Parts: sequence; structure tokens; C-alpha cells
Amino acid sequence: MIREPANALHVVLITFMVALVLTVLPLPAMITGYKPEWVTLILLYWIMALPQRIGISIAWILGIALDVLRGALLGQHALALTVVAFIVSHLYLRLRMYPFWQQSVVIGFILLVYQVLLLWIYDMTSTVSITWSYWLPSLTGALLWPWLFMVLRNVRRKYNIR
Repeated sequence: MIREPANALHVVLITFMVALVLTVLPLPAMITGYKPEWVTLILLYWIMALPQRIGISIAWILGIALDVLRGALLGQHALALTVVAFIVSHLYLRLRMYPFWQQSVVIGFILLVYQVLLLWIYDMTSTVSITWSYWLPSLTGALLWPWLFMVLRNVRRKYNIR
């Protein structure tokens, strides 16, 4: 059954809620460092797929929600997500044309930008010592991108989201 596009936008909100839940989901200590930035990845997909509906304002709202869920300084994730959303909203036409492996590389760099922005904010607000494991979510996000892209594309096609 094909649904109307206006009625299917709730699916996008559900994917954002799932991303927020996956972000705060506790994992064993051995794999906690590898947890990708789910909210950022799903936001990047929806900006690429629906640039006329999902953009900087949604990124800011998700960032505030992420700040509240993580107990972080209010606005730090919002700023980082807004900058990343701005970058992707200007590059989405190019990103769509790349094959999956090239998209993964670009998404990995965008995730690195996100983490550099957060590190800059951490450095300005407190003393933080980071290790190489701080950068692992960018790598796992880049490796997960092709599968996440295919899953979300199938969801978008199933519910005829435009």
C-alpha cells in the first residue's frame, strides 16, 4: 500500500527518535568507544534525501535534544549539528552522485568535523584529555554508512516519503 507523502513524515520523526534512543543505549564497556554518532548519521541521510524539508532548524532541535539526553552543555551538540547540516545541505547534490564507498569517505570526514567542533567546545569549557579512541565513532560511522543508507532508503521508498 502506498501512503501519501504528507502522512509519512512521521516515519522520519520515528527514525530520529530511534537514533536518540540508540545514542543513550548502554553498551558493554568493550564496545562503547565504537558507538557511532547515530543522530548525526540519520540526520545526514535525511538532509541528503529531503533537503527541502530537513535542514538546519531540525539539526538545531536534534542537537538540543542530544544535549539534554547526554547532560552536556546546552547548545554544544546543537552548534556542531547545525554546522554539519549546513555543510551537507550545500553538498547534497554532489553526495548523491557518489558511489557508496565515496559517500562513506565524505561522511567520515563530516563526522570528523562534527567531533572536532565538539572537541573545540570541550576545550573551551573544561579540561578534557582525549585519546585516540575519541575518533573511533567517525570511523564506525563511515563504515556503517552504506548499510544505514540502504535501510533508510528502503524505509523512504516503502512509505513514499518525499
